[in-house]
Amino acid sequence: MPTSALPSPQAALVFGGSRGIGAAIARRLAHEGYAVALTYASRADKADEVVAAIRSAGGQAIALQADAADHNAIIAAVADATARLGPLQVAVVNAGIYQGSPLDQFPLAMLDQMLAVNVRGVFLAIQAAAAKMADGGRIITIGSNTAQRSGSVGSSVYAMTKSAVATLVRELALDLAPRRITINNIQPGPIETDITASFLEPLIQRSPLQRVGRPEEVASLAAYLVSADAGYMTGASLTMDGGYAI
Repeated sequence: MPTSALPSPQAALVFGGSRGIGAAIARRLAHEGYAVALTYASRADKADEVVAAIRSAGGQAIALQADAADHNAIIAAVADATARLGPLQVAVVNAGIYQGSPLDQFPLAMLDQMLAVNVRGVFLAIQAAAAKMADGGRIITIGSNTAQRSGSVGSSVYAMTKSAVATLVRELALDLAPRRITINNIQPGPIETDITASFLEPLIQRSPLQRVGRPEEVASLAAYLVSADAGYMTGASLTMDGGYAI
């Protein structure tokens, strides 16, 4: 008697999935049974490491080069991911940059780049992913606790971009609701990654919990937001920072 074919895994796309939080989310989604596409801007080696780890654990993953500030690259990445993996069920927009400077020294080029990646790029990624997403899908953005309060000189523009993301998510929830697509925003505080490795001690000293977060903790929250249990949550910004922004 012939056996029935196993259903194909649902597709997930992680923008900025080669390192840190994005890589942890890509690995967790693969663990949850998704076929994962992840984008990277320049570190193909790091993206390949994430793909190799997922595949070695029995999962399905591909890496796609895409600059988060390049509209055409974003559209191409979504098209490539859906062509190879099928309609998206999940999209995670993690790509972003941090640059800081006091007001009187803030260069225009830095302002333009942060707006291009952290605001314009996030909107374009959501727009492109939603167009190729199955009804009932899930979209997650990775914002920052600085949307509430940074407490650091020179972080004003970064905080502004992350506040914009929180507002964008809240309002887009209305646009996406007729298709039963939920969209939510995770706002991490300091997380232990290769970017923060050189200044972890000052971050730990400022933390009410006397520690920083782990990428896997953010990934666990993302896993909840894409689950059936979170189907009634949309437009929310969830801060996960050990009490930094209190």
